Amino acid sequence: MHGAGTPQRRVFLRRARFFALAYALGSMITGSAAAALTLERLRCEYLSNPLGIDVTQPRLSWVLRTESTGARSEKQTAYRILVASTPELLKKDTGDLWDSGKISSGETIHIVYAGKPLASRMACFWKVRVWDGAGQPSPWSAPAMWSMGLLNQSEWRAQWISNPKAAVEAATSQPADLVRKQFRLSAPVGRAMVYVTARGLYELRINGQRVGDHVLAPEWTSYGKRLQYQAYDVTKQVRAGENVMAALLGAGWYVGRIGLFKGRQIYGNVPQLLLRLDAEMANGRTETVVSDASWRHAPESPFIAADMLDGEVYDARKEPAGWDSPAVSDRDWPVVSAEADLGSSRLVSQRNEPLRIVREIRPVAVTEPVSGVWVFDLGQNLVGWCRLKIKGRPGQPITIRYAEMLDDNGAFYTANLRGAMVTDRYFTRTADEEVYEPRFTYHGFRYVEVRGLTERPSENALVARVIHSAAPETGVFETSSAYVSQLMTNIVWTERANLFSIPTDCPQRDERLGWMGDIQAFGQTAIFNMDVAAFLTKWLQDVRDDQLPDGRFPDFAPNPNTVLKHDQFFGAPAWGDAGTVVPWRMYQNYADRQLLAEHFEAARRWVDFIERSNSNLLWEKARGNDYNDWLNADTLMFEGWPKTGGAVPQPVFATAFFAHSTDIVAKMAAVLGRTEGAEHYRQLFDHIKSAFNRAYVKENGEIQGDTQAGYALALNFNLLPDESRSKVFTRMLEAFARYNGHLSTGIQSTHRLLLELTRGGRSDEAYRLLNLRTFPSWGFMITNGATTIWERWDGYVKGRGFQNPEMNSFNHWALGSVGEWMWRTIAGINPDEESPGFRHFYIRPQPGGGLTWARGEYESIRGRIVSDWRIEGGVIRLRVVVPPNTSATVSVPTKDTGAVRESGRIAGKAPGVKTLEPETDAARFRVDSGEYVFTAPFI
Repeated sequence: MHGAGTPQRRVFLRRARFFALAYALGSMITGSAAAALTLERLRCEYLSNPLGIDVTQPRLSWVLRTESTGARSEKQTAYRILVASTPELLKKDTGDLWDSGKISSGETIHIVYAGKPLASRMACFWKVRVWDGAGQPSPWSAPAMWSMGLLNQSEWRAQWISNPKAAVEAATSQPADLVRKQFRLSAPVGRAMVYVTARGLYELRINGQRVGDHVLAPEWTSYGKRLQYQAYDVTKQVRAGENVMAALLGAGWYVGRIGLFKGRQIYGNVPQLLLRLDAEMANGRTETVVSDASWRHAPESPFIAADMLDGEVYDARKEPAGWDSPAVSDRDWPVVSAEADLGSSRLVSQRNEPLRIVREIRPVAVTEPVSGVWVFDLGQNLVGWCRLKIKGRPGQPITIRYAEMLDDNGAFYTANLRGAMVTDRYFTRTADEEVYEPRFTYHGFRYVEVRGLTERPSENALVARVIHSAAPETGVFETSSAYVSQLMTNIVWTERANLFSIPTDCPQRDERLGWMGDIQAFGQTAIFNMDVAAFLTKWLQDVRDDQLPDGRFPDFAPNPNTVLKHDQFFGAPAWGDAGTVVPWRMYQNYADRQLLAEHFEAARRWVDFIERSNSNLLWEKARGNDYNDWLNADTLMFEGWPKTGGAVPQPVFATAFFAHSTDIVAKMAAVLGRTEGAEHYRQLFDHIKSAFNRAYVKENGEIQGDTQAGYALALNFNLLPDESRSKVFTRMLEAFARYNGHLSTGIQSTHRLLLELTRGGRSDEAYRLLNLRTFPSWGFMITNGATTIWERWDGYVKGRGFQNPEMNSFNHWALGSVGEWMWRTIAGINPDEESPGFRHFYIRPQPGGGLTWARGEYESIRGRIVSDWRIEGGVIRLRVVVPPNTSATVSVPTKDTGAVRESGRIAGKAPGVKTLEPETDAARFRVDSGEYVFTAPFI
């Protein structure tokens, strides 16, 4: 007999525990339970109940759910959509605008409206039902709606209005203006919609109440081509009789300062408002109010200054009492300037979620480092502004400053803000308690300094208002490691901070631009954590708008250089390549074929530009600013750290991305059915690969430069012949030695290196890098108090202090791209490139790094996906949830592939499960929709 402590005995005990667990699970789930399908998350053009869209054939989507957790292999076989002009008709199951009839289809996304032509200002109410695999109908979904905007520029019938003095003031102090219009409605209102935009920023008010919850509207677009408008339902805010419509007008991106560009007034000289209100009366009449020369502006403004980068100065003593109320006359207010020419930029409906105040955070500590100076620690680096309660004497000046970090002496660290003042000032109106929060600026900060208070602030005196584009959060990621979970939390907070109308690089200094290289690297992480489909669809239009005629994509978008007629910041490798990588990721995750069709010509022109400029197919010329693998190890300021050897030789880096973009364009063409184009770019990709290998890859696997990054890019972009991959992979592993087992990579290669370690069978090495606490690493950031991802590995080092303040953000998402590896490897959720939109996907968790459990939940476009694993007593338990109408390939990590059970049964005999060929270290199964619990020995 074997002794109790022998290896054989331990294996026996583990298997015994395993079969006991499998039996218990089997008693819980005995078969496939019948369950009705239900429908939720009805969306129109990715949005929930959007107002004022300008797509005349909008696409409709929904998500299927099942009532029973035991249901498996549930699928939709048909659907019926009703679209009605009134809620009452829809309630009667009458689709007077569109009744699709019963359509035999399993599709749940991007169903194109095919009803009666849609006209401006129409309201459309819709619902859907589906039939399951047994032919049984579901209940009707809850109703949803969308409304149409103004489809033709001429329908505005409005004029751009402004303060006549604003152009002079905007060039210096940038005050904001107050404008208003008194009007009378003749009868009770049944429905009222207002359509509004600004050249600058606006906040709209009706009868003393704020309209909508958008902030910093209409947001940033490529203003030379497009200007967004918003639509609001104001039925409850207008009334029969006297009304006042009022607006605050700020400079914003249009008139104010924009990072890296000197001065103001880049897009225009003066903030202007454009507006149309339609009030449909109960008696059938429609009365319209527009912005025109009948509006008036306040003689003076309480906004002394309002700048996106510098902050706001507000003197409450100058605010006209009741200025937005019909109870106050504007007879003494001067009339506005009015401009009938609406301009050449297209007025388009906002197609993504707006900027909103999404949450509030209260301080975790309040200190007084110097008498009369109060410092509030929010405990979290965030983006937005603060709301402050103040009580003092009339005219008392209050100064509010913001910072991400404190120095070693506890003082505000603001050098990294560069030319941005990041300061708000407020002058009190009375001696009573007042509340102040800005309107036309925003800040990135953790710490808030308040000066000018006459007494100690109360516990609730200050609250941070967190602002970002209100894309729904789609990911839940948790592990047994507090550190790993914190890292993902930091990544998510960084994403929130930089999802700010455009995908910014950072939210605090005088930059805040839509750098394309950053989102190119971070894109898949962004998709796992938040539903960025609408957000990136809008931004990719900015990218196309600012593409140069020769095919060069901008380095950031929007790019004001297209208005300034400069060709600076265009065409850099990896940055321009976001113009291929991001739309392709969108297709993989959201199955948006229409987006590919809209974007294909732009992507093709980019690749053609590079080929045209480099006849030898090595990207040696026309590389623009040539950023390379930005912020690689050569840029670190750390004693004893190598100063060379981290950066990829620039032609190697550039040619790798040239090949990658060409590969993507070939795939785009194939999806779109452009057979000739697909073949052309496939051959071009093969030729670039050959040129790359001839020029840069040695027989022994060394790639020119011998860098971690160079190896990672070549492997990740599939640039190597099969016979070279293992040699190159070995070289990549050896390249860690020069850096004492640490990374030398920059923002374009770091996540790709971890992905390739896992693909090459060395997840253990990827976990080791993830878990490092020594410099440079993510753990080093967190050990030093990071709550978001830093721009640099060495943004702050104890004893040395801060990095070069010219580029030292502490809220920068590029290095957060490791989140993609965490989702794909720890949670194990992977899209299938051959089955876009998660119609089929892969679940392949690879436990390691000391983790004993991990859970990832991703709300895909087709429904909730769960991968939840736990190792206990030598047994791994993997719970998987596959949404209705989808399937997955599940890899269960075990070397004993024949011992896998699913809910107590032999896995291959369980309902909805099909056994596939195993991998070396995992059993593989194809599963239909449903919830599954796999158990196996984990040896």
